[in-house]
Amino acid sequence: MALQRLGKDPESPNNGSPTVYLDDETGNYILQGWRVTDTERLAQMDIPAHETVIEFPRRMMRFFPEVSGGDDTADV
Repeated sequence: MALQRLGKDPESPNNGSPTVYLDDETGNYILQGWRVTDTERLAQMDIPAHETVIEFPRRMMRFFPEVSGGDDTADV
């Protein structure tokens, strides 16, 4: 499995997350973001024990090829 980094949040302090990756083998996206721990927000979702929830800023959508209009994987 090879992960390809598609983009890192340019507005994140210390050049940290969130980050969007593409798994070349499965074609699935892997998202790195801020863990949601707010119980009020989590109570509104049905989250299986084997899953987790992250918060991901809207501005990061541009790194998905389907949104950006191509297969461009330039890190911005």
